Amino acid sequence: MSKAAFAAGALVALAAALPARAGLFDDDEARRRIDNLRTELAQQGKDNEARIARLEELIRNIGVVELVRQLEQMNAEIASLRGQLEVLSNENQQIQKRQRDFYLDLDSRLKRLEGGGAAAAGTTTGSAPPVVAAAPEPPAPVKAPTREEQARELKAYDAASNLFRRNDFSSAIEAFRAFVKEYPQSQLAPNAGYWIGISYANLKDYPRAMQAQQELIARHPQSPKAPDALLAIASIQAEQGDSGSARNTLEDIIARYPGSDAAGKARTRLASLRR
Repeated sequence: MSKAAFAAGALVALAAALPARAGLFDDDEARRRIDNLRTELAQQGKDNEARIARLEELIRNIGVVELVRQLEQMNAEIASLRGQLEVLSNENQQIQKRQRDFYLDLDSRLKRLEGGGAAAAGTTTGSAPPVVAAAPEPPAPVKAPTREEQARELKAYDAASNLFRRNDFSSAIEAFRAFVKEYPQSQLAPNAGYWIGISYANLKDYPRAMQAQQELIARHPQSPKAPDALLAIASIQAEQGDSGSARNTLEDIIARYPGSDAAGKARTRLASLRR
């Protein structure tokens, strides 16, 4: 074979090999692109998972905020209902007291009339009247408040209670103090003193909160609010980290007011303190 023929054959073989090599290069490029695409998809998946996790966390936080808002609303409604129940309970107590006073006054008048009639029947003509010591004048009955006065009293107390329910504790303190000054003998006066102390506690003014509850107990030791005032004092002591004094106060409630609702709460708190 001549050199020319050999060269021609080599050129033909080279030309035939070129498409095959080009095909190999194309396959490598495709695989590289597929690998890059897979890497990008994997990274995008991780990014999406991170976004979803952040969204879920945000949703959970929103749920907690909503629950807190609903809880605060329910607490406000409960406080409002308690205030209304307190007013109704005191109205009922006042009605019962007025009825007792009325019957006592009526009984006293009847006894005086009966005594006067018996003396007149025992006096005969021509006989000297018996010498008897002058009976002391009966004490003047306490004037019962009129319906209008009672309405003003309840209106003043309800106005102060509404300020407390709106969390306007500073204004509530002023209103309750004005009520106690205006109606010192009111059956609601101990309640007003109690809410003054609770208002100070809500304002984190613990010394005045403690003082208000102590004044209530000193002035109205037999009031149903007295054990509640002691329970509030125990809470203040615990809040300030004085667990020893809080325990003593809780034990004092149980000893002094064993049948009260506050005593039941005191027993529960003592059990938790001992754990």
